[in-house]
Amino acid sequence: MLDVLALVLAAVALAGAGLALRRTTARPAADGVDALPEDVHGLRQEVAALKAENADALRHLSVVRYDAFGDVGGHLSWSLAVLDDAGHGVVLTSIHGRSEARTYAKSISSWSCEQQLSPEEEEAIEHARP
Repeated sequence: MLDVLALVLAAVALAGAGLALRRTTARPAADGVDALPEDVHGLRQEVAALKAENADALRHLSVVRYDAFGDVGGHLSWSLAVLDDAGHGVVLTSIHGRSEARTYAKSISSWSCEQQLSPEEEEAIEHARP
């Protein structure tokens, strides 16, 4: 008898919860679904503005390390490409020898350079390309 009463009470509680759930989902909130398209449009505009602002950021980079001379080991020479989305930026190269190190900078525009690039500099640019 007590089991039957508990079962009936559980069924009534379950039906009441289902009814309450149906009422809350059927009625749109004041700033719920109707406000969503406007919010999504604003978010899309912000994302587009951030992408445009970030397009010229120097964020693509690559380092190539190598031995410039046969008598100097340890991969102490390097070429570093630092470029933006359009391929504008710079390639920095440091050539390490036994008695000195020399550093060079070459301007990069649209993924190419007016000056002749070494194979290591070209490799650094290619690795930096997205």
